This record gives sequence, C-alpha cells and structure tokens, in this order.
Amino acid sequence: MPMIECTLIKGYEKDTRQLLAERVTDAASSTIGAHPDQVIVTIKEVHATNYMRGRVTRTPAAAPKQPDILVREYLSAMEQRDLELAKQYLDKDFTMVFPGGVKFKKLEELILWSGKRYKSVKKSFESFDTSFNGLEATVFCSGYLEGTWLNGEAFSEIRFIDRFIVSNMKIKFQSVWNDMAESLR
Repeated sequence: MPMIECTLIKGYEKDTRQLLAERVTDAASSTIGAHPDQVIVTIKEVHATNYMRGRVTRTPAAAPKQPDILVREYLSAMEQRDLELAKQYLDKDFTMVFPGGVKFKKLEELILWSGKRYKSVKKSFESFDTSFNGLEATVFCSGYLEGTWLNGEAFSEIRFIDRFIVSNMKIKFQSVWNDMAESLR
C-alpha cells in the first residue's frame, strides 16, 4: 500500500489540493498497479514564513487553468465565432487537422472551408479526458454535432472526437474526427 506525502506552501485553494491528491493517486495507481483505494496521499502545508527558495520567502503561485477548461473555453469562443477570443488560446505555431487530412494554421481558413460544408454547427459534449506527458497535456473531447446544412436542412447526432495538445497554457494542435461526411451521403 503506497503512502505518498506532498508538502505545499500554505495558501493553495482547496480545489487545487484536491486535484493534486487525485492526480498523485492516479499516477501511483497506473505506475505500480495499486487500486486507488490502497493509495494514501497526504498533503502537509508549511507557512510561507517557514519556506525560502533562492534566499527569498515565497508564497504559492496561482494554479494554472486546467487544460480541459482551456479547451472548453476555446471551443465556446469558436462556436460563438469570436475568433479574436479563440486566438488567445492558441500557440503561435498552432495547427489543426480536419477529416480528410485538411490542415489549417489560421482560424479564418477553417471558417472559409467549413462555410462550404454547413451554415452552422454546435457541439454537445459527452466527455473530456485529459492525460499528461511532462508539462504537455492531451485533451480528448467527444460528443455530437448539430447544426444546419447549406440547403437549410437541420442535422444532429453526428459523432465527433477532438484531440488537443496543450502546452504552456496554449493549444498547440487540434485533430478532428467526425461522421459528417457519412451524414452528407
């Protein structure tokens, strides 16, 4: 039964401490095969006055926004066609790949391309799954598309999966898979 102790500077939000404990539990479980019920995680807190790094007393840094939240906010901005807001979530070298291997570097290119396929589209989400590899996160979201075809006919229940790579609080890459082409037939 693994027992893992973490020490934090006092002042981190309750949700941040909870997320840390959950992720440490998951890491231990996946690494050594222990059931999560067998993993004990404790978090000690030290007062900032009792902590120093580089000869400077430190206070906790704000926890970063979680990658799945960044992706949700980006997708919301895209759905609202607020491209300026959406761009704020993207890395300078952002690339996206859509069905058929169609690649874009700019959101405006995507809007032009999609304008030849449908009038509007909205996503309803079933799940968001996040995994980490060092400081980089992969976020998968899945669910269904609904909207309006170019001829004015409504569509719904078209499956999709999006995969995002997030690093340094920016989306670097997006891959999109969906059954839209199947629905057009």
